[in-house]
Amino acid sequence: MLRRIFLLNHFRGTTVLTCLLFLTLTGLQAQPAVIGPVRTEPFVLGITDIIRSTVMNEERTLNIYLPPGYNEQDSVRYPVIYLLDGSVDEDFIHMAGLVYFLGFPWLNLCPPSIVVGIANVDRKRDYTFPTTVEKDKKDFPTTGGSAAFIRYLGEEVIPYIQSRYKTNSTSTLIGQSFGGLLATEILFTHPDWFSKYLIVSPSLWWDNQSLLNRRVTLATQPDIRIAVGKEGRVMERDAKALYRKLRPFYSNRHRLRFHFFKKENHGSILLHAAYEGLQK
Repeated sequence: MLRRIFLLNHFRGTTVLTCLLFLTLTGLQAQPAVIGPVRTEPFVLGITDIIRSTVMNEERTLNIYLPPGYNEQDSVRYPVIYLLDGSVDEDFIHMAGLVYFLGFPWLNLCPPSIVVGIANVDRKRDYTFPTTVEKDKKDFPTTGGSAAFIRYLGEEVIPYIQSRYKTNSTSTLIGQSFGGLLATEILFTHPDWFSKYLIVSPSLWWDNQSLLNRRVTLATQPDIRIAVGKEGRVMERDAKALYRKLRPFYSNRHRLRFHFFKKENHGSILLHAAYEGLQK
């Protein structure tokens, strides 16, 4: 009985102490924080360069990410990753973050790199060549301007980046969907423009797969990564067909790779494909 009374009194005392502690902490939390002066600074992810394109006859936006430690005064030069669909509200922010992550010194999966996000004005116009399919013409009335965009890329964007920023001779082109279609067209026509092509879920169905039927002679053999997710029979078939079309040019299969991401779809695949494709 005495033991029971002791325990009861003990618990009562503990309860009182707990309540007092709670009230004390609550009172402390209710008081305004007393801290020193606060300085607010912007968190800067990149630079936006707006250029007047003579080829396109319009203003175009380039979003630029510079790696940590980039310094105009030193002699270090960096690889460049050219990103189609590179608007801020498209793929630029998360791809710049991925490149930053892969470049962490304790990971060292990708060299510190400059990312150039090529912002869109009309991606259907710029990423497609003319089609003979009447339905495509009706559904996408502005299409067919890839030749001009390729000129803009080769004559204006690349020379500007090379002259303005501290680049080295290594470069990568990333394109998904219609961007993957354009990346494939550039690979077929100007394979030496980039050291690596990352072609993700390419819309090779365009114009009844006519790009897959073109005769191709690769004067140079850049590294190529082709990726597709669980995106339906046509997309998966055409991505595999592109890989098979390129295989005869590559005795070193490590430089030409195909990756099927069975758990990803058209909306989720890019980050996964880039994580694999950008690694050394």
